[in-house]
Parts: sequence; structure tokens; C-alpha cells
Amino acid sequence: MKTSFFAFAAALLVACGSGDPAAETTRMDWNEPSDLTPADPAPWAGILGTRASFGSIDVRYPRAEPFAGPVADAATLAGWRGERLSAQAVVWTADSLRDLRCTVGDFRSDDGVTLAGIGRARFVKYVISDRFLPEQACGARPDGNPAHLEPDLLSEEHALDLAARTLRPVWITVDVPADARPGRYASTVTLRAEGFEQRLALTLDVVDRLLPPPSEWDYHLDLWQHPSSVAEIEGLEMWSDAHFRAMEPTMRLLADAGQKVITATLNKDPWNCQTEFPYADMIRWTRLGDGSWEYDFTVFDRWVEFMIGLGIDKQINCYSLLPWNCELHYTDEVSGEVVTVSAPPSSDEFRTLWRPFLEAFSAHLAEKGWLGITNIAMDERSPEDMNATVALLEEAAPELGIALADNHFSYRRYPQIKDMCVSVFADMDVADIHRRRDEGKVSTYYVCCSSGFPNTYTSSEPLEAVYLSWFALAHDYDGFLRWAYNSWTADPIRDSRFRTWAAGDTYMVYPEGRSSIRFERLREGIQDWVKATQLCRELAAADTPEAREQADRLERAIAACGERIAFEGWQERLNAAKHLLNQIR
Repeated sequence: MKTSFFAFAAALLVACGSGDPAAETTRMDWNEPSDLTPADPAPWAGILGTRASFGSIDVRYPRAEPFAGPVADAATLAGWRGERLSAQAVVWTADSLRDLRCTVGDFRSDDGVTLAGIGRARFVKYVISDRFLPEQACGARPDGNPAHLEPDLLSEEHALDLAARTLRPVWITVDVPADARPGRYASTVTLRAEGFEQRLALTLDVVDRLLPPPSEWDYHLDLWQHPSSVAEIEGLEMWSDAHFRAMEPTMRLLADAGQKVITATLNKDPWNCQTEFPYADMIRWTRLGDGSWEYDFTVFDRWVEFMIGLGIDKQINCYSLLPWNCELHYTDEVSGEVVTVSAPPSSDEFRTLWRPFLEAFSAHLAEKGWLGITNIAMDERSPEDMNATVALLEEAAPELGIALADNHFSYRRYPQIKDMCVSVFADMDVADIHRRRDEGKVSTYYVCCSSGFPNTYTSSEPLEAVYLSWFALAHDYDGFLRWAYNSWTADPIRDSRFRTWAAGDTYMVYPEGRSSIRFERLREGIQDWVKATQLCRELAAADTPEAREQADRLERAIAACGERIAFEGWQERLNAAKHLLNQIR
């Protein structure tokens, strides 16, 4: 049994919310961090009692300041049938508030049609963050980057207490039924606490278009999973039944965003423990007394079957023939000891160790029926190392696919690579993307610690997560890759900073399947990509003067979202493009 990493945190933190009513079902301490700097009482001068308003989903509201936006008792959402929509309400109080709850009522049309149970409200909790600094983007956390609080974690608590002179955002999610009748519907968002109640009017306009379910989205989403992080952070035995049960809410959340790729490992932690917790072995290598090899695929098989069972079944990307420190390890049958070997691609050990494994792995995958969807994946390796690796794969296991996250601007060297992902700073030629698409190959891009905009750091503007998929549209990419989905820090519920990189770089969601503002907005952008590609196909097929005019408007809106540097007015431009998706008929 591992020791939970949360026991020490409770003594250091001041709770800002009441306990989870479902505490019996959680292993985690969901209390927030206390304020990092003394609160300034001046902005609260003249503010009495408690008030609520709709805010903007594009804004992160500080906890210690009153709401400064235009007060709005009503808001309107518009979207396709099958689409998920978001709104944000804000509650702020000069006094303390006990047992605050928020409910979203059923949506009803004027003629009596009801869309029941499609809305939910989640309190937004605050975590410690820092900011992206270009001069030290991928290095150790600098001393001159002060910590601050950012609202990000979407809580599953049914009620919260608010301290005096604090603000609490509430994230509202509306899932439009696929069979909803187009038209306008009205609902009420009710905020209620001891001595306080306020109702906000929420209107839903259902557009007469259908968004397919996430399992049918063409968008190639590849967020790298870290299964052993779940066991470590929840104090569970690695690869136990309890571990797999604990992973389900987190990985189901990923499947519901349209994830296409299963992240698997081949040997020792491929990234040389650049995470808080190392990647645990999925395949056990044993060197037998006669010098032959035995490979235990039990954990690998269970992990893949688990993810396929959740609907993530397009690809299995296996890391890596090129681990970052070029080390492999295995158990020596005779001595019983674990032996660690350095095997850079230029060495004899590289071929001696990897060739028999690749042959055995290919045979195992063929037996399981997974050979056609499995890639041997590499991450940011040099062309020299890639040349040796590709040559070995073509010689020893030509049936296996290859995947590469490429930051060397070298994608054209490897036309055989099935899953090619280039850095946001690279320009993959559109003709190459189209050729690869015609050949059934995937072309995507990624952002990481080196990119300030757009990104999904805890302190990134929420709209940047949407922009990521519009950037993919503008450059005609098939989708997006990001490390990492859930490489949690030591205390991810409270502190999103890691020893290197900007805060939030290592994870997008929180333990036990808790979502985040960043992840909800990322999913929203993916929906936009699916909607836009569907509209482009329909308009091209229609080929009428009106369709051509609408297609031109859409193409111009997409092209305006292809910049790698934040520009003046990018938020307005992106929101106008999003609006256009609901206007085209």
C-alpha cells in the first residue's frame, strides 16, 4: 500500500468550503489552499450582503475580490443538438455564507416541451499557480515567479460555505440532447444558502444541427495518460483491482472528450521520471538462464482492455524504443536481480535487446487483434536516433506502426510514420497533410512548456484551450496532442506547480474524475472543430452561390485563428468565429 500524499496538507491549509456530502465515497481531501497574500478590504467598501450574477466563461475571477463585471440576472446559451455548453455564475458576499447550493432547473419551451435533467452546476475551486515566463519556459521554477491562486478545479461538492469578503464561481454545464427539438427553452439557476436566495434566468437556443457523439468525432485527440499516477496519489497498490476502479472516472472523462489514443509503456519509465511519480512497468522483461527472453504482458493487456472498454480504441501508442535516458531494465532469472542497461540507438545493446522484444511483442499483438492499431512511439528524439530506430522497426517488426512527437522540424524524413505530431512552432505543409490523410495517416500538432500561447497552464486564459482546436483548423491538422492528461503533482488539488515548467503543464484534470475549466474549454474547442469540419463538407457539397459565400466567411474566420502569438483582439475574433458556427444554415 502506498502512503497518501495528502495527509500532510491538511495541517497547512485553511478550509474555505464545507465538507463533501459524499465524503464516504472520496479518498481525497478537497479543501482549498488559504490566501497566499493578505486580502485587501478596500474593494469591498460599500458592498453589503450577498449577490449573484452571470459572469463570462472567458474570465477567471479572483477569490478575494468582489465581482467587477456587469451584473446580469439572465444569460443565453446556443448550440447544436448533442453539444455541451457552459456558463459561469458568480456569487460574492461581504458576509460569511453557510451551505451555499446551486441547482439548474429543467429547460422548457413556451409550448410545453421539457428538456429535463440536462444542466448541472459545479463550484469552481482555487489552486496555487504561477505564470509562464518565456525566459525560463522549460527550466526549473524560477524564484521570481510568485505564487497566486487561480480558479480551475470543478468540484463535485453539493454545498460550500463562503467566508466573508470572498467570491465563488459556479460552472454550469448544459448537455443538449441529441433528440432535442430545435427552438428556445428557459430554465432557472437557483442559488440558495442560509439567509440568501437568488434566481438567474438561463435561456437555451437549440440550433437545428446535430453534433455526433464523442466516439464518432474525427478529431484526433491524444492526451497522454499516466495510470500509475492514480495509484500513487490515492495510495493504492499498483495495478490492483482498486487501482483500476480508481482510474475509471478519470479515464471515462477523457473518453467523453473524444480521446483516440491509449498511452502505454514498453519498459522502464520512458521519460526518465520527469514527473512527480514514475511510470510503472506495464511489461515485465526477464532474461532466462539460457540467455533467451520472457515477456509478461499481463498488465499491458489489462490496461489496453480497460481503455478499450471505455471506448478509447483507435490507437495504442507505446513508449518507447528511445527512452530519454536510453536505459532499459529487466530481471535476471539466475540472480533474481533487476539489471539496468544503457542502450543508445548507436550501440550493439540497442539491437540485441530490442529485436527479440519487438518480435515477441508483434506476435502478442497479432494474437490479441491489436497489431493494426499499435504504434511504437517516440517523443522529441533527434533525427540520428530516429534513423536507427526506424531501421530496426522496419527490419524486426514491419507490421508495427510508428508515432513521433517531432520538435526537430524533420517530419518529411519519415513519410512512413503513421502518427506524426509536430511542434506548434513547426509548419507542416498542407499538401503533406492531405497526402498523409489520403494514406490513412494522422497529422497533428502539440504545445508544451516552450509555448506561452496558446496553452493550458493553470494561469492560461480559459479561451486559449478553445483556440487550440481553432489553430488545428487553421493549419488543417487532424487534431492535437498534449502531455500530460494526469501526471499529477504531489498535491494536485491545491498546488498545480511542479519543479519545472509553468503550473498546470503536467495535468489538465484532477483526481477522482474532477474536471477543470481548462479541460471543459478544451472539449468545447474540439466540438467547434467537429462542427466546423462538418459545415465545410456540407457547404462544399452544396456548391451554390449562398453556400460558397458562407464557406468563404467560415474559411476567413478559421484562418484568423492560426497565429502562435497572442494578438490584439484575438478573443473577440475567436468568439465571433464560434458564433458563426451556429449561424450558418
